[in-house]
Amino acid sequence: MAEKIEHIGKKEIIWSYAGTAFMIGAGVILLPFILNKMEQETVGIWNIFQTITFLVLLLDFGFRPSFARNISYIFSGVKTLQRDGVAHTSSDAEVDYGLLKGTIIAMRRFYRWIALGVFALLATAGTAYFWYILQKYAGDKQDALIAWLLLIGINCYNLYTFYYEALLTGKGYVKRAQQINMLGQAVYIGLAIGLIYAGLGLTAIVASQLVSTIIRRVLTYRVFFTPELKAHLTSVTPQEPKQILSAITPNAIKIGLTQLGGFLVNKSAILIGSAFLTLDEVACYGITMQVMDILARCGTVFYQSYLPKLAQCRAENDLAGLKRYYLLCTGSLLLIYAVGGVAWVFLGNWALDLIHSQTHFVPAGMLAVMLIISTLEHNHAVSAGFIMADNKIPFFIPSLVSGAATVLLLWIFLGPLSWGVWGLILAPGLAQLAYQNWKWPSVVIKELWGK
Repeated sequence: MAEKIEHIGKKEIIWSYAGTAFMIGAGVILLPFILNKMEQETVGIWNIFQTITFLVLLLDFGFRPSFARNISYIFSGVKTLQRDGVAHTSSDAEVDYGLLKGTIIAMRRFYRWIALGVFALLATAGTAYFWYILQKYAGDKQDALIAWLLLIGINCYNLYTFYYEALLTGKGYVKRAQQINMLGQAVYIGLAIGLIYAGLGLTAIVASQLVSTIIRRVLTYRVFFTPELKAHLTSVTPQEPKQILSAITPNAIKIGLTQLGGFLVNKSAILIGSAFLTLDEVACYGITMQVMDILARCGTVFYQSYLPKLAQCRAENDLAGLKRYYLLCTGSLLLIYAVGGVAWVFLGNWALDLIHSQTHFVPAGMLAVMLIISTLEHNHAVSAGFIMADNKIPFFIPSLVSGAATVLLLWIFLGPLSWGVWGLILAPGLAQLAYQNWKWPSVVIKELWGK
């Protein structure tokens, strides 16, 4: 019997919300132990490690979501992968295991070269940079150096096995992916706290991350590569990996450029704002944006969970299914922003006072505007995802233009106009409102309902 995309129902959505809540709460649990047991300089180096890890993952440049989407197409029964659009199939079509095997080989080869490139970069330029940082570090240099070497190892291993995540996502294993992530995060927190109290410093955190990553990857491999699937893959000849990669690459690069534009829109405000505003203003805006990111993650749980189904609906040309998922995804997004936003505006700073925080959120008027801007941003991002499920990426140039416009508006609002925090808020909002906020929802609505 052919394997197909897993069913995604209420249990999977509940697990997605539970996983999101656990991942958020886990960071809150670990942070006090780090701040309590480590000197400020050590925490500074840990922040550098986090930044390097984030930048390394950007080198994927859009291939992981592209691989995941094409894996969903394959399990929906398509026989060929296309550079643009989807080869339609029927709901009872058999999985082409030769195409699946060739795609897995292509993914493995791609990430092998990426991992080798990252190793060369971190082992040379990265180590030289870190050695320079160590000269100003008054803490345990040996501990920091061991942690750095472990960080190189974990980043290379993480990238080399990054395609495991694409396989699990593409197959629709939503519940199992959340369970694996929650288990891995629990191991990370428990081991890190124990090693921190044992006096291992930075090495404790990085070593815990390495163990957690290995556990997640081993479990992911075992969940995806079932005995039945292994038997199918062993018995077939793979399609040519080079041809598969050439079909996936154009849109993957477009996604990478879209992510770059998104980075400029959503992350450049802090970098540019720090040159014009006081640190207190930046801190106030920064903590507000961190909570906004959490709200956005909660609001897009439905969308993230149903991504494999969107690809399946596109492959099967199931417009009724797409309509249903669009209403679910946008409806849950708007509901969570409405309920969470109102509670935040009226109770946010009161909650911070309860824990005696020295930093507060932006004033209520600013926060309300930020909530509207963020709602529009993620609403059009969901619509763009429905377009992308058809293996079409028409928004990569508008995304880059919006990113460039955001940077320009930030310079104008913060420099000549001196609008302060209002400049940080309005620059990305106006850049997106000019086109993207309304364009992609209108495209999807017109396609699905003909309006």
